[in-house]
Formats: sequence, C-alpha cells, structure tokens
Amino acid sequence: MNSSMDTHLGHIQIDNEVIAQYAGTVATECFGIVGMATVNVKDGLVRLLKKDSVNHGIVVRGNANKLSLDFHIIVAYGVSILAVTDNLISNVKYKVESFTGMEVEKINVYIEGVRVID
Repeated sequence: MNSSMDTHLGHIQIDNEVIAQYAGTVATECFGIVGMATVNVKDGLVRLLKKDSVNHGIVVRGNANKLSLDFHIIVAYGVSILAVTDNLISNVKYKVESFTGMEVEKINVYIEGVRVID
C-alpha cells in the first residue's frame, strides 16, 4: 500500500515500507528504546527485531496527505515510559513530516516488553 499526496507539480506516491523504514530508524535513535518488536499472534510471543528489520514493528496508514503510525517497541528497564514515548512521538512526527511532506496525524505506541541493557 502507498501513501500519496498531490502537489502543484503532480502526484507523489511513497511506499509505506519506505516510511516505516525511516520512522523505525528515527525511533531506534531515541533514548530508552531497545528496539522494535513483532508479536506472534498465534503464540502471543514478543520478539525483538534486528536493526535491519525495524520496519516490521511499524504499521503505516495514509490517506489524503495524512499519515497514521503504530509503533510496537521494547523499552529499556528503568526509564520513564512516558518520557520515552513523548520523545519518540515528537521526534518521529517532526522528522517524518520533514522527510515526506505529509502531516503525521496520529502516532500510537504499544510497549511490547522491557529489556535490561548490558
């Protein structure tokens, strides 16, 4: 699926995987985030994704020049979840809007686990 927008020069389509990859890279740079997570619905198991698979922990939906993002993350033990998620939302919103030129209407964050950082 693609997100799209119309400009005075024409129509632009951005693949949602591109947006997810960029948003995942921005998210993993945020303090307190260990990584992105994937949930196996069948077993209910949560798995930490490798750095090259960050886009699998993100769902992107787009329509009418607006984006909605869902993040499934694992946070570091001992950090404030509120501070981590506020930082994630503000950084991702600013950088994704700058990158795509589309408005980020909504960001949902799902904490799938906590990990102790070595």
